[in-house]
Amino acid sequence: MGNPYHGEVALVLNGERVVMRLTLGALAELEATLGEDTLVALVERFEGGSFSSRDVMALVVAGLRGGGWRGRAEDLLSAEIEGGPMAAARAAAELLARAFAVPG
Repeated sequence: MGNPYHGEVALVLNGERVVMRLTLGALAELEATLGEDTLVALVERFEGGSFSSRDVMALVVAGLRGGGWRGRAEDLLSAEIEGGPMAAARAAAELLARAFAVPG
């Protein structure tokens, strides 16, 4: 599941459980990847259900890197995510929520 007090979310990638986390560096990478989009706009897209697969991919990559993964975004193009795209989208939304929420 990941430690919610550290903003962690678990994902099963190619049969291996990995922990994602949005560190400050991961957030900066996410901003750079999304270009002119802001993190506030990304949060609003997820809250409104109007996020894109690009948003999900950027969040998953940033979260994986924040969790210590050393892969590249291209590595995820052929990766098997347990639960498929919907599980990736749920994990990305949870990751974003945990990054900006105080556990309680």
